[in-house]
Amino acid sequence: MMHPLESKVLDINSEALGIPAGQLMENAGRAVAEAVQSGFPSGKILVVCGGGNNGGDGAVAARYLAEAQRDVSLALVVPLENSGSALLRENMGKLPDSVKVIQEPTPAIVTEFSVIVDAMIGIGLRSEPREPYASWIESIGHSKARVISVDVPSGFGTGQAIVPAMTVTFHDSKEGMNSENCGKVLIADIGIPPQAAEYTGPGEFVHYPFPAKDSHKGQNGRLLIIGGGAYTGAPALAAFASQAIGVDLVTIATPESCASVIASYSPNFIVRALEGKALAPGHMKMLQELCKESETVLIGPGLGREEGTVQAVREFLTGLKIPVVVDADGLFAMSGEKMPAFTVPAALTPHAREFTRLGGSKQLTPEAVDAVAKKYHATVLLKQPVDIISDGGRHKLNRTGNPKMTVGGTGDVLAGVVAGLMAKGVSPFDAARMGAYLNGAAGDMAFGRVGQSMTATDVIACMPGVLERCLRRT
Repeated sequence: MMHPLESKVLDINSEALGIPAGQLMENAGRAVAEAVQSGFPSGKILVVCGGGNNGGDGAVAARYLAEAQRDVSLALVVPLENSGSALLRENMGKLPDSVKVIQEPTPAIVTEFSVIVDAMIGIGLRSEPREPYASWIESIGHSKARVISVDVPSGFGTGQAIVPAMTVTFHDSKEGMNSENCGKVLIADIGIPPQAAEYTGPGEFVHYPFPAKDSHKGQNGRLLIIGGGAYTGAPALAAFASQAIGVDLVTIATPESCASVIASYSPNFIVRALEGKALAPGHMKMLQELCKESETVLIGPGLGREEGTVQAVREFLTGLKIPVVVDADGLFAMSGEKMPAFTVPAALTPHAREFTRLGGSKQLTPEAVDAVAKKYHATVLLKQPVDIISDGGRHKLNRTGNPKMTVGGTGDVLAGVVAGLMAKGVSPFDAARMGAYLNGAAGDMAFGRVGQSMTATDVIACMPGVLERCLRRT
């Protein structure tokens, strides 16, 4: 089973792989029509279409049913000119004259039909259905018609949902589906390539949290970065990267020996100086207070490996109460010591050597990454030519990026992106797969611009463009 939103991920990734969304819709609509023909071979049919791509699936199904000589009518819940789906409009234009399109339909018309195809609301619903959908859902629910839903029943997962006799769902069943809320569930193969599910793509960004219209400063992510001491650039690169993906506030807690240098990199950073030249156990109280003002913490970039620093990292991670990303020297502190599994949402971003120090197999396979993720109760993003992302129960591969990303700092950039997304409320697994794709794609864009001269800051400079390109497809 997969989360309902993953259907949209797969659609977008399939299109990025060269499978047009229109072809997927054609296959989906044909599968629905075949299910109607098989399960409900007689009776007047009403296809009820919403204004999105679920409605487009319904329009395609109506065309195939009409070609099979069925008595088909179609009702648009919202006027076609108000639809946000170009594919719905395109397929409405392909309907044969034998499909009776009901002008200005009202929910009461459902009583005139013995079979209803529910193509109103697909997997994108995140709240209770609103009008006009709510009235249609209620009327269909009270009708005596045999109902077949497209992908998921309209209102699925809310307190007001259609309970059909049958649901034709695509690619895989969705979380929460059962015979009580979906009737007989048929899984249709609509031509989604395996790579769309196996590898990351722009579709991952359906999980990106857009700011609310009435949000104010700090409500779209407050990130704490604990780093620096041995190096000044690493925490700054992570901070720049987190800002590039939309975090509101970034605080860098760093030893006072390099605080002024890091602050000089940008007026956008909030820098908090820790006494001394390196992170130490004596800083715990201040760090715990800073955590209270943050949604997520990234620990590791540029910390160094002094004995006191290693001890401080272990102590900090053991008592943590907010989500965390551990990178670089933070991972070094975890290795060689039996660290307890995380009790907060966590992501680890090791390269191959760090991965084996965490107890991972030298065979860098998805199964090996699964095992380490389970061990720590964390998402693991193993950085290599083809990245592996796992939360212990599922994994994805990422193939964006290029050999020049061995340049120093790109790992800090990736950690900042993942931590920034988590600070915005994204789960560790979703943040890691989005982060891996974005970091690599920005690296590819940067390499195309500057070639062998590419640096980590070039990657960051390309991130806003890649992010916007991905978000436009969601």
